[in-house]
Amino acid sequence: MQTPHYRTMITELLSDSPLDREDVVNNVKEFLKVGEYALAFDTLCSWIYEDDLPISSAYHERLSELAEDLGAVELTEDLRAQITEAG
Repeated sequence: MQTPHYRTMITELLSDSPLDREDVVNNVKEFLKVGEYALAFDTLCSWIYEDDLPISSAYHERLSELAEDLGAVELTEDLRAQITEAG
């Protein structure tokens, strides 16, 4: 996958994420700005996990697809427990 595609996908995932902490959102955006896509994705997933935020199964699937492409599947495995119908 080409790197501009990573930026687009992570930006969309961030926009659709349950993250509401401005500092975290800004960190992800800064990593994207400098081309650190793996760090941006890691930050996104880690804070969803750390803050125990609910996510939908469709959102988790999107995370998982990108994680597989980035070679970071472990980042999304623990997020399965946070899938809710309302997420």
